[in-house]
Amino acid sequence: MHDYLTAREVADLLRIKERKLYDLVAAGRLPVTRVTGKLLFPRAALIAWLEGHTSLGSELTGPVAAPAVVAGSHDPLLEWSLREAGTGLATFFNGSGDGLKRLAQGKAMAAGLHVAGEAGASGNEAAVAAALPLQAVVLIEWARRSQGLIVAAGNPGRILRLADLAGRTVIGRQPGAGSQGLLDRLIASVAGLKGAVAFTPKPALNETDVAQAVAAGTADAGLAIEASARQYRLDFVPLASERFDLALGRRDYFEPAMQKLWAFAGTARFREHALELGGYDVTASGDVRYNAP
Repeated sequence: MHDYLTAREVADLLRIKERKLYDLVAAGRLPVTRVTGKLLFPRAALIAWLEGHTSLGSELTGPVAAPAVVAGSHDPLLEWSLREAGTGLATFFNGSGDGLKRLAQGKAMAAGLHVAGEAGASGNEAAVAAALPLQAVVLIEWARRSQGLIVAAGNPGRILRLADLAGRTVIGRQPGAGSQGLLDRLIASVAGLKGAVAFTPKPALNETDVAQAVAAGTADAGLAIEASARQYRLDFVPLASERFDLALGRRDYFEPAMQKLWAFAGTARFREHALELGGYDVTASGDVRYNAP
């Protein structure tokens, strides 16, 4: 990546028009250098500026703290922990892709994500690097989760593998959701299955919606985590193990609310509840998986 950015690149990054960018330069608000009359913006200095400023608001004046919201993908253990740790953080769970978008726009303090990579590996690092190329962001492991098919109690349809979804009604997830990305990859790995699955008209917006649809009989199966199947006393067919991470700014990691969350994640009570929910491995919870350069 170049050490200097053009005016157009910076305008795209801040989501403003170039005319507004020139106004900010004239007011001395942005780090800039001039070479033969052309404006160039030092990448390192701009990153430092971004850590204390945001494109929210019409004037881009002064540092603005990230809102006390955790966005991204839904996770029952995370939702419970945010409440039990007394973080005071609100939640807006609408999928991994939406969480990264909100984080990039300064509309969330953190985003939960689980993006499927190649050959079963985690794609979280690549997703963060692509969505937040110039922001000082870190990726912290929250938990490893067992993903699979939630089916009716007793599994009367005898759904034991992916191929058994042929001719069945499956509830999908919203576009941009990590679970939908994984489901698409899994279905594509079975020859002839892609066109043989009937999806419900309305997708599920979180793990709970998947379990409720199967419990109500509106879907024969859906991809979700083991904990959601257990909560509704449904059967579960494991298919993959995934890493669920939290992406957040380096500065926000040290905010009191986030420090409360990570301190709580180190307690016996947290580990016991993860065991009760089922399908979680929290051995590496808190480990740094990506630290933006």
